[in-house]
Amino acid sequence: MSEWSREDRYQRYEDVSHEELHQLQEQVSASKYRQIFHIQPQTGLLNDPNGLIYFNGMYYLSHQWFPLGAVHGLKYWFNFTSKDLVHFEPQGPILKPDTIADSHGVYSGSAFEYNQQLYYMYTGNHRDDEWNRHSSQMIAKMNEDGTITKFPKPVISQPPQGYTQHFRDPKVFKHNESYYAIIGAQNEVLNARALIYKSNDIVNWELLGDLTTQLTEFGYMWECPDYFNLDGFDMLLFCPQGIEAQGEKFNNIYQSGYIMGQLDLTTMTMNHGDFIELDHGFDFYAPQTFIDEHGQRILIGWMGLPEINYPTDEDGWAHCFTLPRELTIEQGELKQRPIKALQQLRFNKETALGYANKFTRQLQPYDGTQYELIIDILENEATEIYFELRKNKNCSTLISYNTKTHKLTLDRTDSGLLPEPVMGTTRSTTLDTPLRQLQIFVDTSSIEIFCNDGERVLTSRIFPTEQADGIKVSTESGQVYLQLTKYDLKVGEQ
Repeated sequence: MSEWSREDRYQRYEDVSHEELHQLQEQVSASKYRQIFHIQPQTGLLNDPNGLIYFNGMYYLSHQWFPLGAVHGLKYWFNFTSKDLVHFEPQGPILKPDTIADSHGVYSGSAFEYNQQLYYMYTGNHRDDEWNRHSSQMIAKMNEDGTITKFPKPVISQPPQGYTQHFRDPKVFKHNESYYAIIGAQNEVLNARALIYKSNDIVNWELLGDLTTQLTEFGYMWECPDYFNLDGFDMLLFCPQGIEAQGEKFNNIYQSGYIMGQLDLTTMTMNHGDFIELDHGFDFYAPQTFIDEHGQRILIGWMGLPEINYPTDEDGWAHCFTLPRELTIEQGELKQRPIKALQQLRFNKETALGYANKFTRQLQPYDGTQYELIIDILENEATEIYFELRKNKNCSTLISYNTKTHKLTLDRTDSGLLPEPVMGTTRSTTLDTPLRQLQIFVDTSSIEIFCNDGERVLTSRIFPTEQADGIKVSTESGQVYLQLTKYDLKVGEQ
């Protein structure tokens, strides 16, 4: 990968020639890893989902964007609109680094409604002459014509005393007619924290304090905090940095998960259970949630990770969004399911019913590179079941399930090109109940696996050859009786 100087990383998109931008767009368009039904950057780098909201009959979804290459540099927000969370219309950059407070990047934030108008709260990043970071929280309003007007100065000008400049990613929520912002922070002894501010007019914000949890020394920074109540449970989502791996848990460079319990804004305390990872794959980070048109809580994450180089980098782009997931609490457990509207993408249905064993696949062969595959396990006498996707002689993305331990493993050892550095080639999770169903979405360079109707999810980028399009089922010993339903997927007109 070519080296990027600081000057290269912080050049403005508006200052780059049309010829250079056109060449970059052609390079990206020619990439063999471009996705079909995921949000991805037109050029450059996509990271955190920002400003997700349903407002006045339209969904607004933005992402962190460095337009000029697959590296972190001068950040913008690039915006999409949608009527259904399946078809998306690119609207271009909606927030730009054009004030002193955000001169070195429009960092992450959220959208909210106030007095029937759409607003964004985000972190402005400014660097001084010695390249010291200065973080502040800013607000911008969307006008009726779709243009954006920023408030003339930050509404929270700096971190409170006792905290470092790692102070970012405000998520705004409303409670009892007041507005609150939860912000990721780091104190001066380098412990991660979540700060909560309150406002009655969205201009003047009062610090309520540092949210007290049982996680007093849990990483050095909590990025992208998100608070909401779901089915009577208070949920705090965040991305802790600096957590050591523990067996199956916390094996990525940075983690993403939640605590669930009851939050008391009066005492600034939260009683909660253990921190639980949201996703057990290789590439999931910085999720944000919002309420859809039906009143359901929807989650979208960044299908990527910081400080990792991906095979698409050389093509001038990196990363995409996950598919939208509907969140529910059932019997005290979080469930994540792909939204039903994704069924609009289906065509060319194929089904097969039969046995698979160690020696042969007794099921109708499939192939494909963009599809949804539903595997129903009807009877299982096998010790271990193997599902190989995007397979040919040289490539295979392997999902295995051990009947005795209920451990499900995603193995990308032979899936094709790998990101660098390689953070291992397997990810595992132990299911709460025996495996009965997998719902798998495969795009050109990604896989999202939903286990047991939303009990677990594993999300990863994969980079196989274009010829790797086979599907195979087998077992270690014994046999399994399955029904496979496959739909090819494509994005049509709205």
